Amino acid sequence: MVQLTLPKNSKISKGNMFSLETNVSRKKTFKIYRYDPETKDNPRLDTFEIDLDECGPMVLDALIYIKNKVDPSLTFRRSCREGVCGSCSMNIDGTNTLACTKNINDVSRDVKIYPLPHMEVIKDLVPDLSQAYKQYASIEPWLKSESVTEDGLERRQSPEERKKLDGAYECILCFCCSTSCPSYWWNGDEYLGPAVLLQAYRWIADTRDEATDERLNELEDSFKLYRCHTIMNCTKTCPKGLNPAKAISKIKKAISERT
Repeated sequence: MVQLTLPKNSKISKGNMFSLETNVSRKKTFKIYRYDPETKDNPRLDTFEIDLDECGPMVLDALIYIKNKVDPSLTFRRSCREGVCGSCSMNIDGTNTLACTKNINDVSRDVKIYPLPHMEVIKDLVPDLSQAYKQYASIEPWLKSESVTEDGLERRQSPEERKKLDGAYECILCFCCSTSCPSYWWNGDEYLGPAVLLQAYRWIADTRDEATDERLNELEDSFKLYRCHTIMNCTKTCPKGLNPAKAISKIKKAISERT
């Protein structure tokens, strides 16, 4: 039988323990992945006990509290704190989500926090998204139009045409979906992944765009698009409640209907 194990330098070791010195009624334990590329140490899992009365209700509040009050070396991304920017995406309690919208009370056990899975880690909870953004740039995510409107004003849409963009334009590129997709884990160098394909569909569905055939030609590839096997992890994990799998199926349908 084949036995698969992680390389020695990838195995997570037991880290530091930061205990509360006094007993409190609302104590919560956070176990946080730590990795510093400037050292040769293995990744570790540090344990922090904090008083929930001392911080806000969300996981991001706890991370900020830990960084400000306990360990200033803890590294993570964050910006808006409103579930809009996608910066604080990470794996919390086994699910990819946004730390700013994940309530601490939603986790009954110790809160385990890891960076987005199957991505190279820059430091601690910060994944390297260079490849994901390169793939996003490859779909040319902007309106393409050569014609001029009759009155020379903006390109209008009917309410029905505008409604076609619902479920696509709300994507904040947190990449929770792509990093939960086994097909992206296996073929991330060529398969565009749910997040980028959802963004691609947003422009294909836009009636103001005049490059639909060009966009479909670019996507008609056995790896870029057709590595999707409808596993549905992307839809299950999306913190914005979107359905990337449905958008991917619509791209496939658009390609099949024109040939």
